[in-house]
Amino acid sequence: MSFKTPLAKARGLGSARSGTRHWWVQRVTAVALIPLSFWLILFVKQLFQSSYIEISHWLASPFNSVLLLAWAFVGFYHGALGLQVVIEDYISSEGLKISLIWSIKLIFFTAALSSLVFVMRIVGSVG
Repeated sequence: MSFKTPLAKARGLGSARSGTRHWWVQRVTAVALIPLSFWLILFVKQLFQSSYIEISHWLASPFNSVLLLAWAFVGFYHGALGLQVVIEDYISSEGLKISLIWSIKLIFFTAALSSLVFVMRIVGSVG
């Protein structure tokens, strides 16, 4: 039997005040991915029609390399935000929830950093 008042029971169970920001960032990244994905479709089409050297020169253009990195960073960030929502909604154990969210953030950060390194290596090999 608990002697806590209803207000004491409810404390700590309210809004963490980060949900609105998370919601907006997820929507903004989704909108940013629309034009970037159209560009990515053109890039993938180019991959099937060109040689490695032609693709390397095409990626050496600052415009194309920046767009590829933007797609990678925005895509990985959007994916991490989406998986965080899924984990928060469907995992009930707090310890597991926190460790999964941090693992997802670490994995997606590593993937975004790897894409930066890969693009820079391709661009550096052309020059």
